[in-house]
Amino acid sequence: MRLITLDRCQPGIKLGKTIYNANGKVLLSEGTELSSNLLTGLKKYNIFTIYIEDEESEGIEIIESIPEELRIEAVNLITEGLDTIADLKTAKIRGMMKSERAIRSFQKIFRDILNCLTETQTALNLLATTKIHENYLYSHSLNVTIYACQLAIANGLPLKNIEEIGLGAMLHDLGKVYISKEVLNKPGKLTIEEFNHVKSHTELGFEVLRKIHEIPLTVAHCAFQHHERMDGSGYPRGLKGEEIHKYAKIISVVDVFDAVTSHRVYRPSMLPHQGLELLYTGSGTHFDSRQIELFRNCIAIYPQGLTVKLSDGRIGIVSNYNFDAFGRPEIRVIRDEDNQEVQPYEINLASKDHLKIEIVAADALL
Repeated sequence: MRLITLDRCQPGIKLGKTIYNANGKVLLSEGTELSSNLLTGLKKYNIFTIYIEDEESEGIEIIESIPEELRIEAVNLITEGLDTIADLKTAKIRGMMKSERAIRSFQKIFRDILNCLTETQTALNLLATTKIHENYLYSHSLNVTIYACQLAIANGLPLKNIEEIGLGAMLHDLGKVYISKEVLNKPGKLTIEEFNHVKSHTELGFEVLRKIHEIPLTVAHCAFQHHERMDGSGYPRGLKGEEIHKYAKIISVVDVFDAVTSHRVYRPSMLPHQGLELLYTGSGTHFDSRQIELFRNCIAIYPQGLTVKLSDGRIGIVSNYNFDAFGRPEIRVIRDEDNQEVQPYEINLASKDHLKIEIVAADALL
């Protein structure tokens, strides 16, 4: 099984995994043979990547960190919950009661996510997820929650702290619901005034969350501090080192990684190893060095089933992940340097014979 873009699919190809719509209803079941009409229909649902079964990827197993049904349920709950809590700026008692129900729903869905991660016990795979293009704010909030949960587990924290970090991650960008969508989605460079407007989301989110009695103040500080940096160059208060809460140090690492590896209207996404390298360039200055090291060991940078292009022109499928060599997995080569089909064979990018070869593209990472 492998993940490819819909544009590369030919009629007659077999679907490898069931596809759901944004409401969690089955669109197409696993094993369906895709016709031209079905492929066209998927595009109308803003689905651009799918898993397929073919001879070239036979035997490659995909391990989902979070089942698609749970992911859809969580995104919908986050969407509804953030909007409900955001109304607190103007709502009275009834609005407060609704927000408290939303918090309880967040806590339940987070426990479901935590159960999945503790049961799977493998490298976290969010990068090769079939994507329905949801509103970025809500899907980003979910991704950051999952990454932060895995990183909190890697820190060896007690369950109570893990749950607080998970809730803080879900709500870390709450303040962005008050920011102009035109500014958030502006294709070009922001003006100084626009950038200051965006930066205010940390304070706006904090002011709302600190008034909700259902959550600890540390959760509100996740929204307040996730853009603070170790050297004091962050915002809104320019905190340094130990002045920054540990929860915020965890969330800041995963927040940046998910942001730079996601496609936005104003810039293309980075490849996963480039996103991790970006974190390392800020190790000790922008980000806590220990959190970067732990995060590196948590995630599958190039998970199984991903179709990639190599620096020598060959095309292949990630067949196995190397935990000791991030960004250098085992590859099943399926096309040569001239884009001609070949009898599939395996190479290990971590071996000394292939160290000069790098992954330069993975078009299913949108």
